[in-house]
Amino acid sequence: MTERAWPGADASTPGADVLTLIAEGVTQVVGFQVAAVGLVRGDEMETVAVAGEESVRAALLGSRTPLASLLAELELAERWGPLLFVPHEALPAEMQVWGWVPDTAPVEGPDAWHPMDALCAPLHGRDGELLGMLSMDVPDDGRRPGAEAQRVLAAYADQAARAALLALEREQLAEQVRLASAAREIVRDAPAHLGVDEVMGASADALMQGFRAVGAWMQIFDDDDGHGTGRIVAADETEVSLPGRLVRVAERAARAAWAQQRVDVVSREHPFASTLTERDVTEIVDFLDAIRVGSLLFVPIGAGPEALGNLVLTRPSGAPEWSETEREAALDIGHDLGRVVLNARSFEREHRLVEELQALDVYKGRLIATVSHELKNPLAAIVGHLEILQDEETGPVVTSSVAAIDRGARRLARVADDLLLLAKVGDPDHPVVPRPVDLADVVDDVLELQGHSLARKGIAVVVEKPDEPVVAMAELEEIERVVSNLVSNAEKYTPAGGRVTVCLAVEDAEAVLECTDTGLGISREDQEQLFQEFFRSTNPLAQAQPGTGLGLSIVHRIVARHGGRTEVESRLGEGSTFRVRLPVAG
Repeated sequence: MTERAWPGADASTPGADVLTLIAEGVTQVVGFQVAAVGLVRGDEMETVAVAGEESVRAALLGSRTPLASLLAELELAERWGPLLFVPHEALPAEMQVWGWVPDTAPVEGPDAWHPMDALCAPLHGRDGELLGMLSMDVPDDGRRPGAEAQRVLAAYADQAARAALLALEREQLAEQVRLASAAREIVRDAPAHLGVDEVMGASADALMQGFRAVGAWMQIFDDDDGHGTGRIVAADETEVSLPGRLVRVAERAARAAWAQQRVDVVSREHPFASTLTERDVTEIVDFLDAIRVGSLLFVPIGAGPEALGNLVLTRPSGAPEWSETEREAALDIGHDLGRVVLNARSFEREHRLVEELQALDVYKGRLIATVSHELKNPLAAIVGHLEILQDEETGPVVTSSVAAIDRGARRLARVADDLLLLAKVGDPDHPVVPRPVDLADVVDDVLELQGHSLARKGIAVVVEKPDEPVVAMAELEEIERVVSNLVSNAEKYTPAGGRVTVCLAVEDAEAVLECTDTGLGISREDQEQLFQEFFRSTNPLAQAQPGTGLGLSIVHRIVARHGGRTEVESRLGEGSTFRVRLPVAG
């Protein structure tokens, strides 16, 4: 024989207070030192309420007993109306018994209560299912209860059965609300970048458990411009196939339900929605039969005045009806899912816009390259014939005109070269093939080529570099163009007598080239657009200098495609510093 725990529940069980009052009534009115109520938990009985001394309460409350062991012992019971009495003499010596065994000695007489006696009343639900057990032990007079005591105990058992049913229903509802709330929180807390599929996948289990559903799917409408998801997303990420006409019927019903802020139940008994025709109803009912669904909860999804889709939760035939609490919770989720759909649409629009801009940028690059290429040949012919004319003896007027044409043609040729280079460095089909490049050598070569024009303008040039070589991973020709454009830019906007300083350094894993001038400087507003193609400064002094606005844009693109960064620091009237950072070699 083993000592056992009584069946019961913990203090968090809804309705436990009422069950405790019933147990206390048994002890006070009928005269027992211990009474307890247990509720069925799957294949166990759990104690939810205990009346008696504090030590007894501590031992029994919340304990569990295997239901099979309990029922096996009750098969030996004598039936006293709704009560079952198991006398100790009926228990086989080898049988494991359930329950708490009091440490008391029996009184004298044939009706004496033995510590191994057991008296209980099974508590049944509306359909006869076992819900729990009312048990009592240690009568005050030490004797088995007589007929009058049994009658009173039967009345308490009837009350306990009703209270147990109410407690279990409240418990199920509380769990249902908890799970529905959990699903709602999952939807509400979903990161803004998640799409409908990800949110449905993350919340599907909680949705179906919280609403006691066996299936779930969402229909999302196309957005106003004909884009959007426009499809059905299932909880298990499979495609749900609805007849085409039912898709349109569901969309129409969802818009009407959202306008009225209502959730509809769809079943053979409740075909829902006054907006449906008799044909609609027939097709819906046939569809439910085809997918073996007894009923479904039809939830509109929307935001503000706009219906965006619908959520469908399904139950099999014979399942409980959808409660008002479930409908209210589902409508809240419809509002939360509306936010998700709007976010998904926003991201889809942004994605489409990015693709369109990328396509436009590619087209622009190809157009620039094509136009520049087509300009090169006639410009070359013009310059060649101008050279022939310059060798001929002509009058002063013709000579002056030929020289002007030559200057214009060569300027156009430089613009065409810049446009071709701009298109090349912006084309992903022309990747960088880097190799180690000593930036000091590049600076020396550029200054040797441009030294004459700098000296003619009276601009001093200072080069600062460390003792160790500053070697970047880059394409030599493109980096030469970067340095040339920066130095030319500094010369153009620095007045006579100014200074240009070129500084080289290595910082962490970057080779750094700085070009600083004492020129006009750049306003903060202009700095924000400085690297855009064809941008010219709004400063009238800067606009007076010739240029196309492509030099710094070419610098920026070359540096970016090498995995580097371009920085600018400038104050109007105080000069500028352009800083280029490139991956260091080795």
